[in-house]
Amino acid sequence: MTAAVSLRGIGKSYSGKDAASFAALHDVDLDIETNEFLVITGRSGCGKTTLLNVASGLATPTSGTVTVDGVDIWSISDAERSGLRNRTMGFVFQFPSLIPGLSLEQNVMLPLEFSGVEHEDGPQRARELLDLVGLGHRTEALPRELSAGQQQRVVVARALVNRPTLLLADEPSSDLDEETEDEIMQIFSRVHSEQRLTIAMVTHARNLIPFGTRHLEMGDGTVRADGADPGANGD
Repeated sequence: MTAAVSLRGIGKSYSGKDAASFAALHDVDLDIETNEFLVITGRSGCGKTTLLNVASGLATPTSGTVTVDGVDIWSISDAERSGLRNRTMGFVFQFPSLIPGLSLEQNVMLPLEFSGVEHEDGPQRARELLDLVGLGHRTEALPRELSAGQQQRVVVARALVNRPTLLLADEPSSDLDEETEDEIMQIFSRVHSEQRLTIAMVTHARNLIPFGTRHLEMGDGTVRADGADPGANGD
């Protein structure tokens, strides 16, 4: 398979006024393969979220290169990098972060507005995705009318509206109960299988490892174990 994202020699350090430099990542090499469902686990502070942020271009590496869709994302301008991210990536974070005053349909359509491209099929696309996540009957509802799990479903729909090739998820179910967590993961499995979507998901929950086709274990800013998971639900 061709890699959707390639990281080579990635280091990432943080420093503050009153603190010594802290290295979150140490010389990491990683390929996120096209059409795989990569599950990244590790304890809090191990560098897994930083890795995801660097892979997406949301955080600048201290050293190394990041290639997305064949493009070295740190060799292009900020505007070009943002455009590439908008075209190729969808994001699901731990907390929904929906706009309170917008309907579910309007929230889902937001990435289309930011893309700067006319999308005549925007409303239809939003309704189709809300239907996909089981909320097709609530298109005009406001976020406050939904449970936390329902709001996270809307976030998944929003992440897919631009038809990305790569979905990046950071602890997407950590704030949910077990039943709702399973519902979200079933949606991930469905879009991975049916839409041939590449997914990279960070989680502390080891019970979610079998949903992926590959498991990466991180510790102290490095990759400790990397391989296909024998219980994976992949193709």
